[in-house]
Amino acid sequence: MDVTIRRAEKADASDLVDLIAALADFEHLTPPDDAARARLEADGFGEHPRFETWLAFVPGRLKPVAYAILFDTYSTFLARPTLYLEDLFVLPEYRRQGIGSRMLRQFIQTAFERGCGRMEWACLDWNTKAQGVYEALGARHLKEWFSYRLNRDAMRQFLDR
Repeated sequence: MDVTIRRAEKADASDLVDLIAALADFEHLTPPDDAARARLEADGFGEHPRFETWLAFVPGRLKPVAYAILFDTYSTFLARPTLYLEDLFVLPEYRRQGIGSRMLRQFIQTAFERGCGRMEWACLDWNTKAQGVYEALGARHLKEWFSYRLNRDAMRQFLDR
């Protein structure tokens, strides 16, 4: 399938939020509310973007069929940046056509060209299809690291102690 992958622009913000809502539906989560939508637009397309968005388009469809969110972190041990892939989502009706794989290839190339020492992402434990794709790329599941998260409520509770 012919796919065009490009960096999103501010005019794409609404399409991005629609795709994020579709991902939320896929993961059985609550989609972004109006306040979150405004933050996504400001954080992704404002004066100092906190992340970069990439969109995939197919012929015959005006709206994107997939998106990815990327941002840099840093490895002090490698003394190099790490490209972190926060989301990679393809609409269900466009899966198994190589779109996600083409996007991944582009991001791996981007990380390499930017001098990144590594590229990282997370995958839900139940998403075995994606795990198979990642392992086929040569990525390895990090067993020696545990992910931890404080949500805003937990941060507030800690700070109020």
